[in-house]
Amino acid sequence: MPSTSSSMTDTVRTQNEKQKLSDQIARETQPPAAGNRIVYDSKLSGFGLRVTAKGVRSFVLNYRVKGRERRITIGQYPAWTVLAARKQAEQLRRSVDLGLDPLEERVAERSAPTVRDLFDRYAKEHLPTKAPRSAADDRSMWIKDILPALAAKKVSDLCPQDCDELHRTISLDRPTRANRVIEVLRKALNLAIRWGWIERNVASGARRNPELKRTRYLSRKEVAKLIEALESHQERTSADALLFMLLTGCRRSEALNARWDQFDLERRVWTKASSETKQRREHRVPYSETVAEILQRRRAETEGTYIYPGRLGAPLADVRRTWKSVCEVAGLDHVRIHDLRHTFASIAASSGQSLYIVGQLLGHSSPQTTKRYASLYDDTLRSAAEGVSAAIGFRER
Repeated sequence: MPSTSSSMTDTVRTQNEKQKLSDQIARETQPPAAGNRIVYDSKLSGFGLRVTAKGVRSFVLNYRVKGRERRITIGQYPAWTVLAARKQAEQLRRSVDLGLDPLEERVAERSAPTVRDLFDRYAKEHLPTKAPRSAADDRSMWIKDILPALAAKKVSDLCPQDCDELHRTISLDRPTRANRVIEVLRKALNLAIRWGWIERNVASGARRNPELKRTRYLSRKEVAKLIEALESHQERTSADALLFMLLTGCRRSEALNARWDQFDLERRVWTKASSETKQRREHRVPYSETVAEILQRRRAETEGTYIYPGRLGAPLADVRRTWKSVCEVAGLDHVRIHDLRHTFASIAASSGQSLYIVGQLLGHSSPQTTKRYASLYDDTLRSAAEGVSAAIGFRER
């Protein structure tokens, strides 16, 4: 590709000649005492060899577009031979004939946004629209995975192979993480399309590693052991936060960032603003008397904005240490904090609540999300089917 560019008018005096260019002429043309010397090709209009007073030899192409005289530098001799430079000049000339300006295109290409620029705008405009923990996860994937591999690359130069290579590299030891990284990159490229940076998303067809949907429900016996361990744990703030998650089915981030101004203590209603939920919409949900008792206890023990405060008035940062401790006491293996949410849903379903009600309690924006719990209704439906069969009286015949 051409290496440099310049305007039509040189800043110093230019000597112009015309003859059929060859490698011999390119090699033997003497530099001028001052300024530039240009030997134009007699076959291809505007194609020439420029020799500076310091002996630098470069191939150039002069052309006119939109009434303006332009000169573009193709490359230096001998890195470019006359034959290669002539072919490039012919290609540039064809672009000019189509009404394009090669010099303008080159400037635009050099100023085209990079993946680093994509991250900067993504972080400025998109991350603030996400829940805090989700935004932090996205930022981590950019900083640790995407930027080290692609930061300097032009967004318009990205290709499917770049996405596949990124996915393959991360998959070597973090296959699930690799899927999440590609999802973040795909979202960013969709935004780039909206911003007019590119026309297609090269990450849309990127490969994915298979993932096993792991859902762990605590049995009633396990729930009883967990509650006993939480009630007796000495770290009351984090233990109460975990009890709150179990009894409301809320996400960890929602519990840890819960504020007193979100709660109507008289009507027992928790209202989460759209900026604080995963679905980015307001979620208003009533809570039980048991949860109300936990809140009363917290009210008596804490002051400030947050129900589960951490240091210096900020929300509690993490509860994993307490979680690990109570799981050991309760004898629970392979249980994640998020499984408290699954357990809440499973108990609601098995107690006869409809999928719609379960979805409303969990704050699902789509019924499809709640359908993962449909199998929990099998026993209830089976019992109903048995009742219908008995009513029909088939066995009495």
